[in-house]
Amino acid sequence: MGAASSTEAEREPLLAPTSAGTTNSLPVNSRVYGRRWLVLTLFSLLALMQGMVWNFWGPIQNSAVKAYGFTKSDIAVLVLWGPVGFFPWLLFMWLMDKKGLRASLLLSAFFMLLGSTMRSIPLTDLHLRRLIHGGQFLNGLAGPTIMSAGPYLSTTWFAPDQRATATAVASLFSYLGGAASFIVGPLIVPAPNDSQTATVAPPSTAFIQSRIQLVMYAELAAIGVFFVAVLLYFPSRPPVPPSVAAASQRLSYRSSICRLLSNFRFLMIALAYAVPTGVIGGWSGVLDMVLTPAKVSQVNAGWIGFWSTVGGCVFGIGMARFADSIRGMLKLILVLMLAGASLSSTWFTLTCLSTITHLPVTAAILYTSCILVGIFVNSSVPIFFELFIETVYPVPEGITCGVVTFLGNLAAGLLLFFLTFYPTRLEIYIFIQVN
Repeated sequence: MGAASSTEAEREPLLAPTSAGTTNSLPVNSRVYGRRWLVLTLFSLLALMQGMVWNFWGPIQNSAVKAYGFTKSDIAVLVLWGPVGFFPWLLFMWLMDKKGLRASLLLSAFFMLLGSTMRSIPLTDLHLRRLIHGGQFLNGLAGPTIMSAGPYLSTTWFAPDQRATATAVASLFSYLGGAASFIVGPLIVPAPNDSQTATVAPPSTAFIQSRIQLVMYAELAAIGVFFVAVLLYFPSRPPVPPSVAAASQRLSYRSSICRLLSNFRFLMIALAYAVPTGVIGGWSGVLDMVLTPAKVSQVNAGWIGFWSTVGGCVFGIGMARFADSIRGMLKLILVLMLAGASLSSTWFTLTCLSTITHLPVTAAILYTSCILVGIFVNSSVPIFFELFIETVYPVPEGITCGVVTFLGNLAAGLLLFFLTFYPTRLEIYIFIQVN
């Protein structure tokens, strides 16, 4: 992986490069609009809700098993619908490339609204399960736009010295939504008595179901409000672009796909991105389930997932701001992040294998190592996106990030598919074998 500084200049050319599939672009007057923050806020809030809906069932899996009769495999499948929703990613990337971000985001928001409505319908037994699975799948269909369009939005609306920061905010809010589910679910939905240590009367099945429905109704209302807001105001692009790169013509859709698949350097970076982020993303979606054999309660597992994800978001935005001010250091930043993730995951796994390694096992060690893994991996996402865009310019940002997020979700999907068959007591050790 070469240094990024040689490609950064290409992203802000005086004239757009001329090659197959591109056209000349004359210099234009640039302008940055204050409304860019409103556009970023609306996009980020939708991403927040998409992440919350995706990660709804994992943090309350013990309660869901009690209330709806789900099995451990059912919980893994509910989380698996997120990666499955990425399979039509080419359609969403084509829509974004041809019609702009507004059309693609409106379609994604509609899928989120329809999916949240389906799973909130208070039916019973088999019909309810089918609606819940269908709702999770529709929410997963919003993933290609929500998780891929951050760099496209930042290039379209933000000046070059704010681009990495805007990319970090737009890209990490879906992760922040997943983190919020780790707290909202376990705090509102009570765990069954067999996962609690307090000697109190166990909550009834009907009460657990009512609390689950309450959270789903609240998420449905929030998604409805954001859908209306995007419908009323979310322009695809500003009247005047913020930079020359934003105004320049890019490769066509077909040429972009061919360029990406034939670029060996891009494919190597994509592999470095997809494996750790996909595995940790899928693993965190069923974190409560995989930590149950380690005697970690539903609430404590939620806090572990929350701090690992929030820490990654905060650290990622900070590193993106640092990358905005000091150009040409993306490769070094990523190497340090992935090195930290490797050391942390090794520490966590050796701790879990204490019967073999004879290392001390304490709650502090388990929590710290697990949280550090999430921080290092999740914070690398916006830095990876910036490196991707600089590597393959003039391929459109949405197409580039669509390819890599599909690969990341493919890795997450394979892990979750494996978890539907793998013995529960061995799940805690899986992620290190592919990290």
